[in-house]
Formats: sequence, C-alpha cells, structure tokens
Amino acid sequence: MNVGEVAALTGVTVRTLHHYDRIGLLSPSGRSASGYRQYSAADLDRLHQALVYRELGFSLEEVATLLDDPDVDPVEHLRRQHRLLLDRVARDQRMVAAVEKEMEARQMAIHLTPEERFEVFGDRDPAQYGEEVEARWGDTEAYAQSTRRTAAYGKDDWLRIKAEGDDLVRRMAEALRSGVAPDSADAMDLAEEHRQQITANFYDCPPEIHAALGRMYVEDERFTATYEAVAPGLAQWVSTAVQANAARSAG
Repeated sequence: MNVGEVAALTGVTVRTLHHYDRIGLLSPSGRSASGYRQYSAADLDRLHQALVYRELGFSLEEVATLLDDPDVDPVEHLRRQHRLLLDRVARDQRMVAAVEKEMEARQMAIHLTPEERFEVFGDRDPAQYGEEVEARWGDTEAYAQSTRRTAAYGKDDWLRIKAEGDDLVRRMAEALRSGVAPDSADAMDLAEEHRQQITANFYDCPPEIHAALGRMYVEDERFTATYEAVAPGLAQWVSTAVQANAARSAG
C-alpha cells in the first residue's frame, strides 16, 4: 500500500506517516520505482501496535523502544496492550462512577465532599436516589423548594438535620415499645413533629402530603426497611401515626 492508502485506512495523516518514517518509528519496507513509500502487511501491524501504545499514553520514543525490543514478539505486544487497556478501562470505570456520584449529589443539591457525605449519611447517601426523586417529583413546588433550601446547607446543617431526625425516630421507637397506640394523641404529636421537621428543613409539607408520605413508609420496601432496622413494626406504626395526625388536622 502507498502512503495515501495507509492514511485512508488507518486515519493517520500522511504528514504523520512521513514523520514516523523520519524518526525511524515506522519506515516502509519498500519503495516504488518512482521512490514512493510502499507499506507491507508487517508495516501495518507495526503501525497498529504503535497507535495502540500512543493511545495508552506512551511517547513516540517509548513506543519505538518497545517495538524494537528483540526479546518481545508481536503476541507479547498484544498481551501487554490488552493488560494495559484493561487497567485503563478499570480506571475509567472508577472515574465514571465518581462523576455519576457527583452528578447525583448535585441533582440533590447536596454540596458536600465525599468524606463529608459519608460522615453525615454513612452508606445511605441520599444522592443515589437523585434521578428517581427528580423523575417522580421534579415538576412539583415541593421539589423546587427542597432544592433551593438544601443548596445552601453545609455539613453542620446536615448533621443537625440528621441528629433531629434520628432523635425523633428514637422517640417513636420508644413509644412503639412502650405500647403507645399509633392513633393516640401522643403518637400523633410525634407525627406532627415529623411533619414540622420536613417543613422547616425541606419544603412546605401540609397534612395531605404528609399522609401520602406515611403511606410510602409501608408501600416502599426501602422506607420500610429503614424503619424496621430501628424497631420491628416501626414502619407501620409511623405510617398509622402520620395518617392519623393528618386526619386530626383535617378535622
């Protein structure tokens, strides 16, 4: 093949091929009667190996050294390139995961470093549900309010909010264990405190929206699992208390 054909086949410019010839990285095996470069199948194999190494970040000098090593055959080059490419794929996958995590966090307006998010939320980072939350409620005023408010929160704000929420859940669990009926005044007062926390920290939460949240605590297994991990039966107890409180407010 002549230089133009090689350029068309590989996507490498003629100018680049001439440069590779000048520096000895890829000199064509033959010349035509008119002196034009002619590349053999072996030349194309060397060019392919060189292009892969360049893609992997090796300098031209390093590529030449690798390809001219008499102790390494073409199959060994392929094995090495395969190994290096797999390593790069693994690095890229980690980078993609990190970027996706940051995208989710920004969608949830949680502007914390990864270390701060772990400190606040542990392994239950709410950012992992960012796309789902936006898909379900992204066009609501509640979502817009929550996004605006949480955008200004720092680590101390999130620690305070989490501490308040954990304390309330602890008191709800104590009430459950003490035999407090979920539709009693005491239980409904705890449910009302829960509603007020949402309103103060995230979005205006009227009783009817709170009642819908209460139903989610038993309809969505993820919510149920969170409450059940604190005390068996707590998800249903909280759900009933929330809905009873909504009915009390409506009455």
